[in-house]
Amino acid sequence: MNHYAGLDVSLEETTICVVDEAGRIVREARAASEPQALVAALQGFGLPLQRIGLEACSLTAWLHDELRSAGLPAICIETRQANAAMKTMPNKTDRNDARALAQIMRTGWYRQVHVKSRQCRLWRSLLVARRTVLNEMRSIENVVRAILREAGLKLGTPSRAAFAVRVRDLAEGDPLVMSLVEPLLAILATMLDQLAHLTQQVLGIARKEAVCRRLMSVPGVGPITALAFRATIDRPDRFRRSRDVGAHLGLTPSRYQSGETDIQGKISRCGDELARTALYEAAHTLLVRSRKWSALRAWGLKIAKHRGMARARVAVARKLSVILHRMWSDATEFRFGKQPHSNEAAAAA
Repeated sequence: MNHYAGLDVSLEETTICVVDEAGRIVREARAASEPQALVAALQGFGLPLQRIGLEACSLTAWLHDELRSAGLPAICIETRQANAAMKTMPNKTDRNDARALAQIMRTGWYRQVHVKSRQCRLWRSLLVARRTVLNEMRSIENVVRAILREAGLKLGTPSRAAFAVRVRDLAEGDPLVMSLVEPLLAILATMLDQLAHLTQQVLGIARKEAVCRRLMSVPGVGPITALAFRATIDRPDRFRRSRDVGAHLGLTPSRYQSGETDIQGKISRCGDELARTALYEAAHTLLVRSRKWSALRAWGLKIAKHRGMARARVAVARKLSVILHRMWSDATEFRFGKQPHSNEAAAAA
């Protein structure tokens, strides 16, 4: 008889539940959230485990890889689907969550999540670290601007490199204001150095990765977008069609249909937010800053003319995800398309 296990993983301890083919609970246990402890607990049951389910979380990729290495059939499942099943339980406990996961494994009502390679996870962590530093720098800069406005000083829009110099020039005559902003400027200087260091790491990886170099042949796609896409997709062959990538990254409209009601909403925003944001910024660069003609840019500008620039950015971002995946899968370069006659090109621009 086959058995199915559910693992409710927390930071320190994991709750385990094993059920049989009929759904009866056979074993329940707790173990430390460490691969060795979990492998020992699962193998110690002495039961033929058909599937072992883990809900996607920060520890899942590490535990999943180690359990698979030990020969155990670990499966990572989608969080939203797992939560939908767990809500059927009257009480929210770790024990009940593990029971629900075990039943999900038994019934097969789950969507398996692709666990990225360790290298891709590290690349994504690098991009997250860089973005975090950048966001915190913006927050501190806004605090400095607010302090200056309280004193009637308007900073304007200096570049990030000239920000500290401009602040000191404005506030040098007010020692009280300088005593407030100087510590913040010192923090910004350190963060600026570390941001440059993280950016250099991204550029170095993008130069060495053949896939990233190919993706950067697309107008608007730089090293950060290319590496974010590379780290998010991991393996292009896991998508049957290139257009599925747009839905995977949350760039397709959501839909609610029931009876006579059929509503098409905004984009779903599911999937990896880092890659989705990078593609959106690449689409903006392609539409606004790029000057070289391409069929993709002409198509996006046509949408912007009729439906607005915001929708055009989303549409181009979605099409970029499809194009980048196809280029990666086929090992081809970006095709700019056949440029129309000069009067038609001028009308499109």
